[in-house]
Amino acid sequence: MIFQNVGFEKIFDIPTRGKTIGLDNFDQIVLFKIWDIPINSTLFNSWIAMALIVFLSWMSTRHLSCTVKVSRFQMFLEMIVRWIHREVKDISNDNPAKYLGLALGLFLFILVCNLLTIIPWYRPPTASLSTTMALASVVFLAVPYFSIKNAGVRAYLKKFIEPSPILLPMNIFSEIFSIFALGLRLFGNMLSGVMFASILTAFLPYLIPITMQSLGLVTGSIQAYIFALLAIVYTSNVAPTEPYLEKEEITI
Repeated sequence: MIFQNVGFEKIFDIPTRGKTIGLDNFDQIVLFKIWDIPINSTLFNSWIAMALIVFLSWMSTRHLSCTVKVSRFQMFLEMIVRWIHREVKDISNDNPAKYLGLALGLFLFILVCNLLTIIPWYRPPTASLSTTMALASVVFLAVPYFSIKNAGVRAYLKKFIEPSPILLPMNIFSEIFSIFALGLRLFGNMLSGVMFASILTAFLPYLIPITMQSLGLVTGSIQAYIFALLAIVYTSNVAPTEPYLEKEEITI
């Protein structure tokens, strides 16, 4: 059988009086197995977020229009793309089209994961270290890719010996740790929110969840914004050899 040991009842572990959730390791909650591959709560909830992003993107682009009359989904998507486009351009001082896909992907995934916490049983994947470090790994691989694409291998390697070759080990460690600190920072902020809400829920199970969920929506949106823009700061650190001359605004 493909699906084994299905345990979806573990999803509906809603907080009640005298009981807390969120203090456990989400990666240890195995919901089912596909063949012999365990699918834990973190992975399953990540699939939910990705499926929702794909669905909303499809709804926004299935009837694209360049006229005055556009759908609400298209208008909402254009608003997000233009906003991220403007932010990336201001930060990178380069062609924002290069980094737009990376910034939008990180922003939307983290944002949707955090917004879905309004569902009582939803455990955000961003509160798991495996997810946040995976996102940091994407940024870690994107840094040399965009740096070499912008200025070449020589210019990318040269930055590790500036301003002095004696700083080579320190520059290498700084490159590694500063990027993976993104993952630790996101993990700490999201997990602390989950733990704080779980502790308070044990004492005031009816009033606190509504208040904490409202606060979580705000902080979750801010964390998605900060993570995406810091990723662009790191990936656009090596300036291109030719200055970017803006020709026209983004068109969708």
